[in-house]
Amino acid sequence: MKMPKKNNNISTGAAILIVIFALLFFVLTGRFFYIQATGKAEGQALAEIAQKKYTRETTIEGQRGTIYDRNGEAIAHDTGAYTVVAILDPDQTKDKDKPKHVVDTEKTAKELAPLLNMKEEELQSLLDKGVKKGSFQVELGPGGRDINNTTKQKIEKLNLPGITFLRDAKRFYPNGVFASHILGYAQKNDEGKIVGKMGIEQVYDKQLTEEDGKVLYQAGQNGIKLPDPKESIVPPKNGDNIYLTLDEKIQTFVEDALTNAQKEYDPDNIMAVVANPKTGEILAMSTRPTFNPNVRDITNYRNPIIEDSFELGSTMKIFTLAAAIEEGVYNGEDIYQSGAYKVSEKDAPIRDHNGGNGWGPITFNEGIRRSSNVAIAILANEKLGTETLFNYLKDFGFMKKTGIDLPGEASSKLISKYPRDRVTTAFGQGSAFTPIQQIQAATAIANDGKMMKPYVIEKVVDGTTNKVKKETKPEVVGKPISKETADEVLDILESVVSEDDGTGKAYAIEGYDVAGKTGTAQIPNPNGGGYLRGYGKNLFSFIGFAPAKDPELVVYVAVQNPKLTPQESGSAPISMIFNPVMKNSLQALGVKPKETDEEKQKQKSTSSEIKLDNYEGKSISDVTKELEAKGLKPVIVGEAKSINDQFPKADHTVISGEKVFLQTTGTPTMPNIIGWSHRDVIRFTEFMNVKVSALDSGFVVTQSIKPGKAVKEGSYLVVELEPPESLSEAVEAKEKLKEEEVQSEEGQGDSDEKPAEPTD
Repeated sequence: MKMPKKNNNISTGAAILIVIFALLFFVLTGRFFYIQATGKAEGQALAEIAQKKYTRETTIEGQRGTIYDRNGEAIAHDTGAYTVVAILDPDQTKDKDKPKHVVDTEKTAKELAPLLNMKEEELQSLLDKGVKKGSFQVELGPGGRDINNTTKQKIEKLNLPGITFLRDAKRFYPNGVFASHILGYAQKNDEGKIVGKMGIEQVYDKQLTEEDGKVLYQAGQNGIKLPDPKESIVPPKNGDNIYLTLDEKIQTFVEDALTNAQKEYDPDNIMAVVANPKTGEILAMSTRPTFNPNVRDITNYRNPIIEDSFELGSTMKIFTLAAAIEEGVYNGEDIYQSGAYKVSEKDAPIRDHNGGNGWGPITFNEGIRRSSNVAIAILANEKLGTETLFNYLKDFGFMKKTGIDLPGEASSKLISKYPRDRVTTAFGQGSAFTPIQQIQAATAIANDGKMMKPYVIEKVVDGTTNKVKKETKPEVVGKPISKETADEVLDILESVVSEDDGTGKAYAIEGYDVAGKTGTAQIPNPNGGGYLRGYGKNLFSFIGFAPAKDPELVVYVAVQNPKLTPQESGSAPISMIFNPVMKNSLQALGVKPKETDEEKQKQKSTSSEIKLDNYEGKSISDVTKELEAKGLKPVIVGEAKSINDQFPKADHTVISGEKVFLQTTGTPTMPNIIGWSHRDVIRFTEFMNVKVSALDSGFVVTQSIKPGKAVKEGSYLVVELEPPESLSEAVEAKEKLKEEEVQSEEGQGDSDEKPAEPTD
């Protein structure tokens, strides 16, 4: 009777287990089919989890947009640099006699500090913190970023264990001090991203900024790419390129002239602008003090041409004269009494600049030539009336900002409460305006009465597609006077320069007729009322037009508080700038000077401007002789005997001493470019459609493609450059290093002592 009872218990237990296992089976089966159907577990997509686990990502770096001049010359672009890195992981050292990590943080910090312009304590703190955290490596602070090749070589000579370099990029300005307050500068932020901090670099930072791309691919747990990696590529988006109206040649003329005047006269400030009055394009603009955006030695962040308003002085007389002519109240042969003039009996008299003595009774034309305040005061107060005058000043754009595409434009400061104030405004005293307002107004004088809005941005071009996204067109912003009035004003202003009694005689340029007006403005005393006193304590200026009959250029120059000798006038520093800038700029634009047939022949034989012929199909030897006879430097690209292509092209004008690239038929080969300038390298690589990585500015000391080797379109050329003062030393060092490497390879094989290569 007991046995059957036991069997019954077993049967019941088995049945229960079967039921449990059946339930588990159905639950698991149901779960399986659910996951298979939905692809989810615990609310998460399993495919997404797997993809994250096995998907790897590699960054494709984009490039910040380049800033070009009007002729396509790069004046701000990204270039190669180095970041100093300290390897801290002891596991990197396999041989204690040849350590591959930082062994002595104190010694390392002490030797690196002067080269990186950092404090020893700061460097050692970075290293010690990295060691304490168990970091594999650390970057050595801001001083270790963006270093040039010269500094890199100095660090390598220290033979410090664990110190290596990463290849990086930085913003580079190939011309150094060059329209610095227009370009501004860009530098890396704390995240290592290059961002604009000033000028166009800052205002157009959004357009210039690049977007990095990426490559996504499947890899195993060991990180090795799978046979079928299922790659997907998100291409980078390069920053937009910006083309300016600036002309590199003309801007260089301005910079050189300002530098010379700065050295000679040590003024507080200098300003210079070159503009095309037909379009409003700014061809050059610079100031002193200035800075080099590569080193950012900035003492003055303001561009006074745009950002400051001040009393302009007698250059304002141009527009009072124009208003009087336009209104039909000016007769240049009328006589007036110079010397002093009272607006009313209760007002202090307005005096001429020669102590109020004047020149007796003279004509108004002579008064303009002599820059008589009294002549202008009579025109403003009696002939025109100040209300009419101010309406003309409004039409000339002096009552509002020009809207130029540069940051920080200042407003006018109009003094008009009393009748005398309104009259003094007519000759540039009391009321304050910006130089850029005066440039805009001057375009009406030079452009048949049509006033052109000034601008510096020519176009914005997509850095990836090369399509124009924005383009500035010349804009007429007013027509304050007629063509006839403009012509008459230019005739009178030409006499200011050409006649013996004119104040502008110092600005006469051989071969060109110049029209213009001088200015000597008083400077308000910053420490109290009134004006600064003392010889030379003025703002001296000149605004000139050339050629006088149909101006191609308007040039404005102002110098504040120059250090003059008792024998010198304010025209000395101004003419030192204006004359070479105007003459060289006109010649650069192809405006020929007036000359006799004999002078033309002489000019032709001695000119530094040379027009190239078409050399395609001609013999290399014949063309080489011809170019060398003209003072040019032919560069042969290839080994054949006839020419297939040339750069610059036919009919292009070059300067004596410039390189002309001649590509022969057949395979092009690499020339020896040691000693070439950065500009020559860029011109060559653009001609050959070769990508270039040029570290630093200066002259070439090494080239990655050896002379005589084939040059393929799209290939990569890496060059290192040094400043001219260290060029010969650097070349000798490179040659010596090559000899040592050859000896090492011949005698010892590979060496563990080679410096670490930078990582791309």
